[in-house]
Amino acid sequence: MFYEWKVTIDSRDVDGSGFCKASALLGHLQEAATQASIHGGFSREATLEAYGGFWMLTRVRYRLERPLIWSEELTIRTWHRGGRGASLYRDYDIFVGDQRVGECVSQWVLASLADRRLIRLSTVSHLEGTDGGELCKTETLRKLRMPETMEQAARRHMNYSDTDINGHVNNTRYADFTCDVVGSRGPEKGEYVAEMQIDYQAECRPGEEMTLLRGQEGEVLFVRGMDDEGKSRFEASMILDKVLP
Repeated sequence: MFYEWKVTIDSRDVDGSGFCKASALLGHLQEAATQASIHGGFSREATLEAYGGFWMLTRVRYRLERPLIWSEELTIRTWHRGGRGASLYRDYDIFVGDQRVGECVSQWVLASLADRRLIRLSTVSHLEGTDGGELCKTETLRKLRMPETMEQAARRHMNYSDTDINGHVNNTRYADFTCDVVGSRGPEKGEYVAEMQIDYQAECRPGEEMTLLRGQEGEVLFVRGMDDEGKSRFEASMILDKVLP
């Protein structure tokens, strides 16, 4: 079983090159997952009522074969792999017309709203018989390995505008934090984020601050966000590609 979500890349989604920003793409993928959950019978409201929990994204990785352009219509096809233990994988294929231009794999957990404890997915009957079957990808997401040497790039204050319905910083905002500290102004003109992985390690809330560290190994750029106690809140990697004139 899969769900398709269509969306047009608009002026709010793009950067100065007219390319869809990583945060905007992750936002569209997140909305596709939300709609798929609603149609599958395990929406936020249904999950809260039945299990007292909510879905929390713990890790996501996407790849693009080319940049996504202003005014293009995307078709996002998504499905889940079924619940095992405490984590659920959700896969995505990204199309422009009939051409597949990218893919994504994400890992989710069901957390108790009361105390944030994880709920075993074997108890979630709504997942039974609704996975993607033969469409399911085999890729699994491993914890990122940060470079041994990283430099401080910025301090980031968490604000009201960063938050979502759960009251913490929305997962898409970490993509912006990551892109902001690549260089002085983020990706250069003509560059786009061809690959990105984000590991979400602890919630951030308005009023908190993070120190953003950056490093690089080969073509892979790394960013880590740490709180004032030295605890890692998120880690990210990305690969930039440049469109030739």
